[in-house]
Amino acid sequence: MKVILLQDVKGVGKKDQIINANDGYAKNFLFPRKLAVEAEGNNLKKLDNQKKAEAAQAQAVLEQAQELCKKLEQVTVRIPVKIGDNGKLFGAVTNKEIAAALKEQTGLDIEKKKISAEAIKTVGEKTVTVKLHPKVSAQLKVTVEQA
Repeated sequence: MKVILLQDVKGVGKKDQIINANDGYAKNFLFPRKLAVEAEGNNLKKLDNQKKAEAAQAQAVLEQAQELCKKLEQVTVRIPVKIGDNGKLFGAVTNKEIAAALKEQTGLDIEKKKISAEAIKTVGEKTVTVKLHPKVSAQLKVTVEQA
């Protein structure tokens, strides 16, 4: 009997997968526990529509990330810091400070986890990578200057 899994079932398959299951297993285990439905007309159409909606949503998220990437690559974030006598920073500029300065200066709210940069310990302009999506990453210019 062909069934569509509604949830991941260990040793059987993943959610939204169509599998062949024994009649007894399907009727006595999968159906009563609402783990699967029979693979017939309406259920197949519903699964197909659901997959199309998920694909459209994933495409929309990708397009948003690409637009944000274009905005970020045109921006230069300026971070004023205290500097010692020999031109070195007190401490370092971290991802958290970069994210806060980006939000303050441009209004773009990027999580600090998405910014992949080592701690900046010198004055000057640096380029950091911002991962917006698994397929999209932007190069952000950060200028560290004396306060």
